[in-house]
Amino acid sequence: MSPGAIGAAGTRGLSIAGRRGLEPDLPGLDFDRPGLRSENKVGATGWLMKRLTLYLLRSLAITTLFVTASMTAVIWLTQSLRLIEIVIDGGAPFSLFLTLMVVALPTFLATVLPLGLLAAVVFTYNRLQADSELVVMRAAGLGPLALAKPALILAVVVTGLTYSLTLFIAPAANRELIALERLARSEYSTVFIREGVFNDMDVGLTIFVRERTPNGEMRGILIHDSRQPADPITVMAEHGVLVNGDAGTRLVVFNGTRQEVDPVTGRLSQLFFDRYAIDLRVLEPQYAPRWVEPRERTLEQLLHPNVNDVNDQSHLPQLWAEFNQRVSSPLYAISFTLIGVAALVSGEFNRRGQSRRITLTIVMVVLIQSLGLTVINAAAKKPQIVPLMYVVSAGPAAIGLVWLVMPWGRMGRRRPAAAG
Repeated sequence: MSPGAIGAAGTRGLSIAGRRGLEPDLPGLDFDRPGLRSENKVGATGWLMKRLTLYLLRSLAITTLFVTASMTAVIWLTQSLRLIEIVIDGGAPFSLFLTLMVVALPTFLATVLPLGLLAAVVFTYNRLQADSELVVMRAAGLGPLALAKPALILAVVVTGLTYSLTLFIAPAANRELIALERLARSEYSTVFIREGVFNDMDVGLTIFVRERTPNGEMRGILIHDSRQPADPITVMAEHGVLVNGDAGTRLVVFNGTRQEVDPVTGRLSQLFFDRYAIDLRVLEPQYAPRWVEPRERTLEQLLHPNVNDVNDQSHLPQLWAEFNQRVSSPLYAISFTLIGVAALVSGEFNRRGQSRRITLTIVMVVLIQSLGLTVINAAAKKPQIVPLMYVVSAGPAAIGLVWLVMPWGRMGRRRPAAAG
């Protein structure tokens, strides 16, 4: 049903209201026929509710798809700037870049979907209010819950999609993304050593390169290797190159010094060299064992970590926080929707627009999202904070529902009584 059709139907219903006692003017329904008056009124209300629900649901779904696609494209572009270096500088095939981009999509889509739904709710209901369509719908007998029903239906669908992403698709995508990046590090390792920044190649291994020449040579090299905590070393060299051989990947540097401090005596010792090789087999997946990160684990691995793995036992709070984050974060879709609908549907019609209500909605969502991130980071260190994840993600839904149904959410400001 088009907005014009809704307005026409509402106008006809209001024009006949004075003659028939606020009954809508719908074809095929005879309110004056004896014995059918109450049945026809119920049928007319149900027909109107169904048509309006479908109309609002279609508008919200289309807008959600458009906003989500736009936000995804922006985030995708920022991700591509990092991954495109593999193609430009490292000489990797363009197919690898496309594969990395596709695999990276589910890792942030679960965060974009609730925000896209919120933007669609705010845009759609604000447009309906500006075009006076909400006024017509209210005059036709639709209350706040009836007006919010299409948004809530779509919120439940988005929540289900987000659960499929957080529980199953995103962890698998993270595993594949990390595997592809490690493969790229092995075959196109030079791209991961960027000039002018400190490159963290592995835990305890940092490399700084002042300049890289077109032929692959690196100049002004600083290396700090603390992979063996008891014997950290620092290497400074004039220039160097990466060499791939049977023994693995090595960074061969020339004309420099190797420094280390005796942990017992605290004395500094220096070794001047003409040629020195640093083992970089961490760039090769077959040589670099690693601990599986929480974001790439299955639900079973999060709930039942390896009791014989020291890293698993030392990271139990992080694993438990990751599990609860996957379960609680999809609830943001329902919370954001209820907050947005309650802010725009409740209260009286204002011809000057709803900029204040929209601003209030945005501020509330930003605060909720910020608080959620803070709680997630804190829960990774203190498991006692985990219940707050559900309070932050589901609590705003209860607030929005109360705001929507309680009388003070609909009364607004009373008009002054007419004189005389």
